[in-house]
Amino acid sequence: MRRLILILLGLSSGPLAPRAVAQTATGVHVTWRPERPVQGTLFRLTVHVDDAATVLGMGATLAGETLHFHSRGDGTREAIAAAPLGTEGRLELPLIVMRWSGAVDTVHVTIPVDKGEYRMEKLTVAPQFGTPPDSATAARIAREQAKAMLVSRRAHATPLLIGDTVIRPRNTRVTSGFGDGREFNGQVQSRHTGLDFAGTVGAPVFAAARGVVALVDSFFLAGNVIYIDHGEGLVTAYFHLSRQDVAAGDTVEAGQLIGLVGATGRVTGPHLHFVARFGRITVSPLSFLAVLQERDGR
Repeated sequence: MRRLILILLGLSSGPLAPRAVAQTATGVHVTWRPERPVQGTLFRLTVHVDDAATVLGMGATLAGETLHFHSRGDGTREAIAAAPLGTEGRLELPLIVMRWSGAVDTVHVTIPVDKGEYRMEKLTVAPQFGTPPDSATAARIAREQAKAMLVSRRAHATPLLIGDTVIRPRNTRVTSGFGDGREFNGQVQSRHTGLDFAGTVGAPVFAAARGVVALVDSFFLAGNVIYIDHGEGLVTAYFHLSRQDVAAGDTVEAGQLIGLVGATGRVTGPHLHFVARFGRITVSPLSFLAVLQERDGR
């Protein structure tokens, strides 16, 4: 089994919290790690079946996203899952285990989810940043969001492409965290669904992991963007670029230069806004990095 090297370039990469276990009458044992996933994070599911030789396959959908199970060769299968930011207290997992005999077991597991410790950012900005867009702009934003969601849906059909290395896209300080609320001129506008890295216009931006470039475009809010499909529902995106150095269909490696920091789109200054998603669920990029470090069960 290949070892995954996570290069966090200054961020802690401690182990995930202990596993929680659910045992069922059908001899199916479901574990998840960490024991209480946090809103807006990726986590890992492991399923062990006592009579593994009788299992043809298994499948599950959690929070509306398909899970992709991989066999570990000892009757155990693993998958990555996501807890959406809006999760209230728990997630319900209906797991289907298909037997060679034709029998099908459905195992229902409840996974507790903790509330994220996110803060509210209060920003004073130019009036145009705090007012709703006009109808034409709103329609454009909706079209661009649909493009991004199509990338996420299609990523479930792509085999896992991530190799042994996963990195931060920039080796600079984080200027705005994931999940924080944003209040413009006294009015709550949105959640910050990415991680902002400091950078001047023209500073390099690197691919976080191996994948295929799925979209290169210019959006109203995000400016010049690059979306990378890493397979099995995993996607990263890079916003506000001043330059895009890849094209749709290109295969990129972790650490490859893909563009330059900019201030395009609806921003108040240059920086990289880094996004991680599992299907349509936007998650903390730090959890993306941490879970991939753990994917070989280390």
